[in-house]
Amino acid sequence: MKAVIQRVLEASVKVDGETVGEIGKGLLILLGAAEDDTEQEVLRMADKIAALRIFEDSEGKTNLSINDVAGEALIVSQFTLLADCHKGNRPSFVKAGDPAKAEALYENFISLMNERIGGRTAQGVFGAEMKVSLVNDGPFTIVLDCVDGRIL
Repeated sequence: MKAVIQRVLEASVKVDGETVGEIGKGLLILLGAAEDDTEQEVLRMADKIAALRIFEDSEGKTNLSINDVAGEALIVSQFTLLADCHKGNRPSFVKAGDPAKAEALYENFISLMNERIGGRTAQGVFGAEMKVSLVNDGPFTIVLDCVDGRIL
């Protein structure tokens, strides 16, 4: 499982020109599920992201979590995070999870994040062609990868 987390002032996602999810201050989370991911990876990823101290305190230090700032999370599925580009110039997506399994993991991640941040989440539409807009705060972007049960 791989996640790209961006601290944002606002973010939204559209499908067919219609806004399906939007947030104010918080995190835009792009999430990709790999073929061998399990519910354990989903749990570890949700726990890690909810606890990340990447928001500034009154002294300008990144000491606050999403809960500390009453932030929101926009969660968007993105299988292309699992691209393998080591061979040639056309990315391979064979490591991305089966769509049915990946969608179940994505939905579970959303539920876990809802629990961890008090329901302040919005989401994209799994498998849809989406247009994501954001105002990155910082910019502050982190990539997390779950490998062998550890978040890197």
